Amino acid sequence: MVRYLTGFQPTGALHIGNYFGALRPAIELQEKGEAFYFIADYHALTTIRDPAVLRELVRGVAIDSLACGLDPSKACFFRQSDVPAVTELAWILSNVTPMGLLERSHSYKDKLSHGIPSSHALFAYPVLMAADILLYDSDVVPVGKDQKQHLEITRDIAIKFNELYGKVFKLPEPNIREDVATILGLDGQKMSKSYGNTIELFLPENALRKKVMSIVTDSTPVQAPKDPAKSAIFSLYRLFATPDMLASMERDFLLGGVGYGAFKKKLFAVIWDSFAPMRQRRAELEADPGHVDRILADGALRARTTAQQTMAKVRRAVGVTP
Repeated sequence: MVRYLTGFQPTGALHIGNYFGALRPAIELQEKGEAFYFIADYHALTTIRDPAVLRELVRGVAIDSLACGLDPSKACFFRQSDVPAVTELAWILSNVTPMGLLERSHSYKDKLSHGIPSSHALFAYPVLMAADILLYDSDVVPVGKDQKQHLEITRDIAIKFNELYGKVFKLPEPNIREDVATILGLDGQKMSKSYGNTIELFLPENALRKKVMSIVTDSTPVQAPKDPAKSAIFSLYRLFATPDMLASMERDFLLGGVGYGAFKKKLFAVIWDSFAPMRQRRAELEADPGHVDRILADGALRARTTAQQTMAKVRRAVGVTP
């Protein structure tokens, strides 16, 4: 059976980009194979230094994921930090990881350019990601287009390890959703918590409306035709609308006579309606915190069992066991 692995970053509330880029594909894949899904709280330490905030965000991501349809009876769902073997494996892998491989990481340079302080953890982020993937003997890793390089680094590290110590790791394959490779944010850039341009999944109604109405647009007059291909509004609307709804908005863009404010109101309505059932499920989960704790504990137990099997092979291979 094919094993899928995905990590969710608890660096803020889940947003539309997370949902279409990672969460919804993960939910679809839990029907097709064996799924391991984790909340990447160790990774979050590169940007979050307040322990109370981190704990709150981890719980929020757990509740959001379950509300959106992640099914613990079909997927192993756990906190990254509940499996200590991942940091042990990261250290072992770091010994076979060339510096040049990490220096070429686009993600590291991008984060620095957006003001995230440089640190060893930020630089070595791809090694911990490789440990996440290789520890659970993953076959397929759903990733966004921008994360493809990290999976390539994982494969390079696994190849290096296998060349030195014999074949221990399989080489995981990426599963890239080309149709939603880039979700645009409020400013027209890729939607990212790092850029502060996100639309969160479960905002209160007025807060969601305010966010959507703040999407950056150009100064094209109401009566003039507008280019839907250059509009973050249209790009986001495409994710939710039926074909007929999308065709109608595209026609209004091209003909002119409709302002950006009207398009934003349509976008708000379709987002609000689309997540209504999930908001109800989320309220139920929030009211029963013990249920969420049990789900994560059960997932961690299963994940540790799998991790121990991998680490037994790794330790024998490198010689750190009798």
